[in-house]
Amino acid sequence: MKKNTEPISIRCMHDGYNSRTITELRPPKNRLNPFVPYHFLHEQEPGLPGSIETVNTIFLTSKECAFKCLMCDLWKHTIDEPVPAGAIVQQIDHALERLPKADVIKLYNNGNFFDTKAVSPEDYPAISGRLTDYKRVIVENHPKLCNHSCVEFNNLLNGKLEIAMGLETIHPGSLPKLNKQITPEDFKKATAFLKQHDIDVRAFVLLNPPYITDAGENVAWTLKTIQFAFNCGAIRCAVIPVRPGNGVMELLWKNNDYTPPSLAMLEAVLEKALLMQRGQVFADTWDIGFLSECPHCFDERKRRLETMNLSQQVEDNIPCTCNIKYE
Repeated sequence: MKKNTEPISIRCMHDGYNSRTITELRPPKNRLNPFVPYHFLHEQEPGLPGSIETVNTIFLTSKECAFKCLMCDLWKHTIDEPVPAGAIVQQIDHALERLPKADVIKLYNNGNFFDTKAVSPEDYPAISGRLTDYKRVIVENHPKLCNHSCVEFNNLLNGKLEIAMGLETIHPGSLPKLNKQITPEDFKKATAFLKQHDIDVRAFVLLNPPYITDAGENVAWTLKTIQFAFNCGAIRCAVIPVRPGNGVMELLWKNNDYTPPSLAMLEAVLEKALLMQRGQVFADTWDIGFLSECPHCFDERKRRLETMNLSQQVEDNIPCTCNIKYE
């Protein structure tokens, strides 16, 4: 087969951003040890109304997701080969030896927990044995990989299994171009399957995905997507501001197919979503410095978002002379 030697910027105009092009535009991955998690932390989330739960989050070193989504930068913390048998168990042991006790545990592997090349089913019993004291266990997975493996793992747990899935957006002009390879109906079917087996669902929803560039339209479609997730049966939604930094996002930005969100937009989405009172909603505040427009109020506004994440109530606005607010 003849190699395509056209510049990527030209080729994308002809073929779209497929997995090959997305991969070619990436900077290098981080070098990781498959027997050590690349990060772990102790945090908090709301539990039942009025309660706060402690959460141990372990970011597992795992094989890269097979679905190379256009906006994703999580591949930076993955490896190219299948994880050796027993490696995930060792990673969990490594983190739990260094973390305090908690109510809930998240095992996030920057991909799909039920991809057998990422987490071996042979390790399910040993993994579940480490989680007996947790009342909730949260993993992430692609809607098309929600199958009997989820049920098998759920049956091994003492606590409640929750699967976090990327719905991303239901915008008809954006979702098909994200290389996510799902439709809203796929998410709906996966959620129905999981709920049938008494497994809870958390949805990841994007703020400012590619191909929606108007601020008002972005806020509106983020809220529509959250509403859709709750209608399908999700009980929690996490709103992720889409950031540049993976190579292809810079090209999308240059071509006016992506605009970074603002802190005011994230505030507006969280406020309006909480007022829906359909389920728990969180604004992802990790590394959101790129949203900063005012050095005087950013830290306080970030803390306000974190407070709203915990209280699930709209808090008073932070006054500032910058007067930056999304309407």
